[in-house]
Amino acid sequence: MSHVLRIENLRVSVDGKPILRGVNLEMKHGETHALMGPNGSGKSTLGLVIAGHPGYEVTDGSIFLDDEDVLEMEADGRARAGIFMAFQRPASVPGVKMADFLRHATTNVRRPDRKEGEELIPMREFRQELKAKMEQLKMDPEFARRYVNDGFSGGEMKRAEILQLAMLQPKFAILDETDSGLDADAVRLASASIAEIGREKMGLLIITHHDKLLEHNPPQFTHVMLGGRIVETGGPELAHELYSQGYDRIRAAYPEADRANQEMLSDEAAEFALG
Repeated sequence: MSHVLRIENLRVSVDGKPILRGVNLEMKHGETHALMGPNGSGKSTLGLVIAGHPGYEVTDGSIFLDDEDVLEMEADGRARAGIFMAFQRPASVPGVKMADFLRHATTNVRRPDRKEGEELIPMREFRQELKAKMEQLKMDPEFARRYVNDGFSGGEMKRAEILQLAMLQPKFAILDETDSGLDADAVRLASASIAEIGREKMGLLIITHHDKLLEHNPPQFTHVMLGGRIVETGGPELAHELYSQGYDRIRAAYPEADRANQEMLSDEAAEFALG
């Protein structure tokens, strides 16, 4: 079955301040989309709103996964429906082993109607699958015995997110700057790992400032976000242009959106200074 994630005229605010100002995006199962833009443009906000972060107020617009109204679901309901997000800065969970976390998460996603206390995926079946995925991703088996992100390096955190992606096999995955904080070799490894688990089996929205993460995952569509809206869409060549030449052309072409972007950056700076 071909699934569709559809976002229409999405407007989002935080504390009364607009961040997303009418985002439209349609992504089909099996497609790879890159989302690029300068700091403060709203890229991560879009990902977090799709995933169900409670800190954002949707003031207008809609998000549909096939015929399901995503905005009517809690965050866990969105995960069960097939939406996954790899966070830019994943939280650590001391005391919870990766394998235990993945067994519960995988069970809940594959059995969305499962009641609390009902049986998890059988241990033997789960271990076999986890071992196969870790071998595919060239990961040390010891990794599964460590606590979730506790004491992980930046690269290990991103590898843990990719392992979750491999096990959960969502309909749509949002990767929020998975290359953030990684050196060039680690970015290439992350890019190859994403491709290895079968990007054609899901829809991918890759939020990035660079094109190296796209090396093994060339996007059919590259979207440029500025001032809280998508102002331009192209193919993989647009991602390369933005990485190599920056956003001067985009800012000049869309001055109103650029002014909105500068306002959002000023608001962020003021909040940081006060905080």
